[in-house]
Amino acid sequence: MAEYTTIAAVDLGSNSFYCQVARVEGERTYPLDGLREAVRLGEGLDENKVLDETSQARAIAALQRFGERLRGFQPGAVRALGTNTLRVAKNAAAFLKKAEAALGFPIEVIAGREEARLIYLGVSHSLPVTNERRLVVDIGGGSTEFIVGEGCRPLRLDSLHMGCVSFTRRYFKEGRLTKAAFKAAELAARAEMQHIVAGLSRGNWAHAVGSSGTARALAQVLQLNGLNKPGESGITPQGLDALRAQLIKAGNASSAGLEGLHDDRAGVLPGGLAIMGAVLDELSIERMTVADGAMREGILIDMLGRAHHHDTRDATVAQFMQRYHVDALQAQRVGQLAASLHEQLGTSDERAAQYLAWAAQLHEIGISVAYGGYHRHSAYIVNHADMPGFTREEQRRIAQLLLAHRRSLKKLLPELDESIGWPSVFALRVAVLLCQRRTSNNPRILSARAGDKKFRLAIDPAWLLRNPLTNTVLHEEIREWEKIGFDVKISGLYDVDDGAEFEAAR
Repeated sequence: MAEYTTIAAVDLGSNSFYCQVARVEGERTYPLDGLREAVRLGEGLDENKVLDETSQARAIAALQRFGERLRGFQPGAVRALGTNTLRVAKNAAAFLKKAEAALGFPIEVIAGREEARLIYLGVSHSLPVTNERRLVVDIGGGSTEFIVGEGCRPLRLDSLHMGCVSFTRRYFKEGRLTKAAFKAAELAARAEMQHIVAGLSRGNWAHAVGSSGTARALAQVLQLNGLNKPGESGITPQGLDALRAQLIKAGNASSAGLEGLHDDRAGVLPGGLAIMGAVLDELSIERMTVADGAMREGILIDMLGRAHHHDTRDATVAQFMQRYHVDALQAQRVGQLAASLHEQLGTSDERAAQYLAWAAQLHEIGISVAYGGYHRHSAYIVNHADMPGFTREEQRRIAQLLLAHRRSLKKLLPELDESIGWPSVFALRVAVLLCQRRTSNNPRILSARAGDKKFRLAIDPAWLLRNPLTNTVLHEEIREWEKIGFDVKISGLYDVDDGAEFEAAR
């Protein structure tokens, strides 16, 4: 990422949308201003997980206002991320087209664990430096993230499908607050947590921290209404019990007369309270403090890291290569040759070049599953794994390259997206073929050009004469491209039957 003096993060949460603008000084960011809109996008999900028109209209109006603030920003200086509601909505793709037009910048949808990583990044940078482990809990509108970390490094990331908006809709219909409703909501939250409780038990961390709107709202209400024990602050089980009793007595949040409870938070407080109560009970938390940092700050810090070459995605790729026992030297050979070809083909898209580099590093991870059809295994792993730093769209783009990097293009064509970069596919396929001997004795590429469904490649003919197997597979590669309507010519090839030079590239 290029270096910018001002950057912005847009967080499209299931309850609220945020736009945070910050000034960059060296390797630090300083907040300039921020916008918040209580969109409650999650309320618009019907029983079929389709976003209704009303919630979409609220979201588009908010993004138009954000877009006005961000007008004039360079594309690389803004990062907009969607979370749980956009992960599950069946019509998310159609909505995102309208949303991007309103905002004026691309919107990426991230997985739950990536959301958790960014939350921890924002929280850890807002707290004092310590070597003790922290548990961070972030109750959002549609999901709740749990992170155990040390310093600025997350050690465990979990994301559960429960949030203040979804639980309020499900258990507190029409805002009615009853003892039975709270009990049902808390039991559901505890049941959702069962498979992660052991790893988050009290012995795994020293301090518990809450982040984002629900935690801040609960801490403020407990403090301003004297619901904690004298001298206590933050969020405590006793304070939550007192708040729950007061809400049940009032019958609804709006008429409970609670100081510090804003109208836009009152409507989703019951669901958030039920989840927080279950979290404190299940994890034996006696007191939870509240951090100022949240995901939007994490996005800014992550953007800054990319600008200063501390890209989490590179670390993730390196970890995957190690986990799946990738031949690092072979990945390097393929990557260097693919990058050279891609550049000569005249492609100036920096993102495409980066996706190609990652694909070259990861193209053999599927071999650890099975060699037969390993390109499919590689693509499946990248498309479905939790990969810190990557968005779902980035993983999908890399997976497409991995799927297409060998074997029949015609058979794969129905599975390939229209946006796949054919120069990237060509560069990766040819690089893999030319490096198949897994040695440093790779051919000299004399030239490479691309046109409209055309590729022209010139290879040192003397090298091809010394490597007849490669000569043969390149003939086969030309036929694979012909089957999907591409005209590929490679000069330097000789006819495998009579040794005559193959048709030169024009």
